Amino acid sequence: MKAPVIIITGTPATGKSSLAKELSLLTRFKHIDVNRIVKEGKLKTGYDSRRKVRIVPIPLLNRFLLKNYIKKPHKGLIIESHLAHYLPSKYASVCLVTVTDLKTLYKRLKNRGYSQAKIRENLDAEIFRTCENEARELNHRVIVVNTTKKEPRKLAKSLLPRIRRELRI
Repeated sequence: MKAPVIIITGTPATGKSSLAKELSLLTRFKHIDVNRIVKEGKLKTGYDSRRKVRIVPIPLLNRFLLKNYIKKPHKGLIIESHLAHYLPSKYASVCLVTVTDLKTLYKRLKNRGYSQAKIRENLDAEIFRTCENEARELNHRVIVVNTTKKEPRKLAKSLLPRIRRELRI
């Protein structure tokens, strides 16, 4: 049996990183923070100065994850990013999609210093469940995780039985 790969996706500021860190501690799976990889310059990216965001080509991201993590020996991986669901489903054991209520999301994005345009873009993505819908269209085994007013450690512990059932471990 191949080692599990859990991907965690969702709109920015919905709790992906907090959940990934806690699940990594509980499962002892390696946590891969795609945003950190991009910020450290390990992937060649473009920059959209109008929207003030890095552009990450999905094929490049997937090749990087496959070469540097998935195809190397491991006991389990947790890959976390709002782009994680673009990894082909054949490489992911389960896909967690984090969601949160719009009021909470607005506050988190504002506290991060996002512009009103970026806040609107991300609120729209959450309203339309963009990450969840794309993950389902790409045939991932999706578990939707509402992070609203939930402490990450407790949330991760409560999810473990369901994740283990999905992973059949």
